[in-house]
Amino acid sequence: MNIVVASTNPVKIECTRLGFEQVFPNVELTLSGVSVPSGVSDQPMSDDETLQGALNRATNAQLAEPNADFWVGIEGGVADHQGELHCFAWVVVQSISKLGKGRTATFILPDEVAKLVRQGYELGHADDIVFGRQNSKQANSSVGILTKDILTRTSFYVPAVILALIPFIQPHLTFYTIS
Repeated sequence: MNIVVASTNPVKIECTRLGFEQVFPNVELTLSGVSVPSGVSDQPMSDDETLQGALNRATNAQLAEPNADFWVGIEGGVADHQGELHCFAWVVVQSISKLGKGRTATFILPDEVAKLVRQGYELGHADDIVFGRQNSKQANSSVGILTKDILTRTSFYVPAVILALIPFIQPHLTFYTIS
């Protein structure tokens, strides 16, 4: 099974591998990453914008690498809710004929980070400033930093990958199909 992840970020490739391995335990997987645009802001600021970024990434990965079985788009985002900045990610898994979507759990960012994000910083850069890190978005990111790596970015994303695979796990049911 050939899977193209719409990112070269090792975290996004690894969480995709782990999710697909759980869903398809007896299938040989080949994963690769391709850098493609999301078509949304560098830091998506709503649920809808974040989902659109994941959808765009999956579609752009298919355009860039058309000879795969699956294309996976993962987009992290934040959304203001009652004065708090909530953090989450959307995962889109696309095949030639099906599309699956899954979303991570949500957690609240601390005010120190939220303030910088609201000022226009990308979340990873805001984390690096507040926590004195470098390139944390390709390592444990906000969720890992805030949970002291009880959850890592990889472990946080894996359930969303699995949820996005539901249309492929349950092929006898009807989900959104690509025409």
